[in-house]
Amino acid sequence: MYRPAQRLADISPFHVVELLTRARQLEAEGRDIIHMEVGEPDFPTPEPIARAAVAAIEQGRTLYTQALGLPELREAISGFYRERYGADVPASRIAVTNGASGALNLAFACLADPGSEWLLTDPGYPCNRHILRAYEGRPRNIPVGPENNFQPTPELLRKHWSTATRGLLVASPANPTGTLLTRSEIEALAAVCREQKGHFLVDEIYHGLTYEGDAPTACAAGDDIWVINSFSKYFQMTGWRLGWMVIPQAYVRDVEKLAQNLVLCPSTPAQYGALAAFEPETIALLETRRAEFRRRRDFLAPALEAIGFRITARPEGAFYLYCDCSALCEDSFALARDLLETAGVAATPGLDFGSHEPAKHIRFAYTTEIERLAEAAQRLKTYFSR
Repeated sequence: MYRPAQRLADISPFHVVELLTRARQLEAEGRDIIHMEVGEPDFPTPEPIARAAVAAIEQGRTLYTQALGLPELREAISGFYRERYGADVPASRIAVTNGASGALNLAFACLADPGSEWLLTDPGYPCNRHILRAYEGRPRNIPVGPENNFQPTPELLRKHWSTATRGLLVASPANPTGTLLTRSEIEALAAVCREQKGHFLVDEIYHGLTYEGDAPTACAAGDDIWVINSFSKYFQMTGWRLGWMVIPQAYVRDVEKLAQNLVLCPSTPAQYGALAAFEPETIALLETRRAEFRRRRDFLAPALEAIGFRITARPEGAFYLYCDCSALCEDSFALARDLLETAGVAATPGLDFGSHEPAKHIRFAYTTEIERLAEAAQRLKTYFSR
């Protein structure tokens, strides 16, 4: 008897993962595939982090930690906010989580009542709305585009807020566009959420990967804002599944109870490894890699525009270019499939990111060395000149 929960009908597959599966099949058949689809740094985890984790395992430090994480790691994250942003974020408000996804699971488990409505940007990271649905919340999309740098505004927020709305989730830098919110824009959105007596959640997992200066943290805009971050992107620990969340003080005990029951604690070796993430040696290496991501962005953007793609967002952060491909095709999903099969270039169709003009957009990740990006640009040029 097959009888899944009704919520499964509202949870779509993650198309980029299915494209990646097909890409791996083609590689197994001997095809050369250039991967520009998955949002994962191609650099290995920095050696100091790996050494610290190995040392922890060798010393037998593999038992459960506190549900909210190692106290010394929470203190280290607090210090990171103080040193990088000048923000006072007490360790008592920080929860170490099983990746940023684990943080968002805990946040929505804490805040989302059945049927409650939450505002999310469209386009936006697809798993966010599906995690919300798993906790019986209802995602409501705010269409955003180049006219507002693919970010919500107070006017859009008031327009879409309803009596059922309980909060807003934004990302800065955003996926798939790489756009940022300024400090004043964050404060303006927070003001509307307070005016409406709603919650404000900010995804900052691409902080550190910005190319015209550091992004402002929402932690500096009020201690009532939920802020989610990760060791995956800037710190290049994707498979370690470790992140953190800054929680309004009144909710810390609620999140702790949920963490105790849902996950027990984050990975212990990963946490000991992460203690080395903030060491000067590690940060120096990460900064050289940030410079390399900028070099790739500055190479790939004009190369794609020369082919006929339009980059209508200002890609200030993350490692994506969200392109308008309407001059080249009618359906980006069909294009992504054909590029993979015909040209050996894997990219992500707009369909993954929402329902606002998905057919005319495609995302390219510059998470491979620049020589491969040049080869990809040549393959795309040949493909469209057929």
